[in-house]
Amino acid sequence: MIGMPAEDAATPVTTSVTPELSLYREIDRADWARLAADMAQPLAETEIVQIRGLGDVLDMAEVREVYLPLSRLLSLYATATKRLGADTSAFLREPDSTTPFVVAVAGSVAVGKSTIARLLRELMSRWPATPRVELVTTDGFLYPNAELERRGLMDRKGFPESYDRRALVRFLTEVKSGAHEVRAPFYSHMRYDIVPDAHVTVRRPDVVIVEGLNVLQPSPSPNDIAISELFDFAIYVDADSDHIASWFADRFLALRRGAFANPNSFFNVFSHLSDEEAVQTAMGYWNDINLPNLVENVLPTKQQATLVLEKAATHSVERVLLRKL
Repeated sequence: MIGMPAEDAATPVTTSVTPELSLYREIDRADWARLAADMAQPLAETEIVQIRGLGDVLDMAEVREVYLPLSRLLSLYATATKRLGADTSAFLREPDSTTPFVVAVAGSVAVGKSTIARLLRELMSRWPATPRVELVTTDGFLYPNAELERRGLMDRKGFPESYDRRALVRFLTEVKSGAHEVRAPFYSHMRYDIVPDAHVTVRRPDVVIVEGLNVLQPSPSPNDIAISELFDFAIYVDADSDHIASWFADRFLALRRGAFANPNSFFNVFSHLSDEEAVQTAMGYWNDINLPNLVENVLPTKQQATLVLEKAATHSVERVLLRKL
């Protein structure tokens, strides 16, 4: 151990303990739910059932206590951003050229982010300031299966390298540049592939929600723009990986009884598995593909989020983290 010089050793050293700092406000479920006390529930139970994904526990209480206040917060952010854009244009003595407010929804496979994105689209469109809301999933920016096969990436579908990152950046750049019409490729979960000549068209709405595994990925090199830089607000849906694994297996079982039974489904080969075989198959996919992708690529992007939804084992949100301004 190296000793201190004599003159330093005689100098008293004072230290102060600073409370742990955080970039986020931490809001528990009860406090967050109270924010919705004066908000009317705009969705009927039948609408919630149609929005709910397989395995998701989404009921009237969850919508009212968690997602209704979140939709209001997003609408406030969108309104403030639009106002800032208009004020900037006025300052520059230019016509108002405010572009759509773009929201990212990120998280693991089977964590419920697709349901959340669909729900926020419906809720945000009910607020007066954001009546036009479009939803785009990054599945459409996966390379077609033929290209994945050519690159030897079929077993890494969903990993960052399986996406046409340039096409996604180009799409988001056009949206944020104010293009009148922007098209995104369309992905069929039934076919497990991109559908040629099919597109999702976005025509300068108030809000664009972009949902996907890797929407908050950093730039692959210093000279490339990060996808996360193109969002105005980013949501990360978080949960314990063991809980997500269980939800993934449950969803696989539900799909085996439903969509997989369709003879046109890419996954029809799994429709005749027993429950035990189905769970074993699902956990194989989880451990070999989805968990490594979560740990290596998805989870590290949580720090890019403006807001984090922390889910309990029941799929309900138990805490909200909101980045401080």
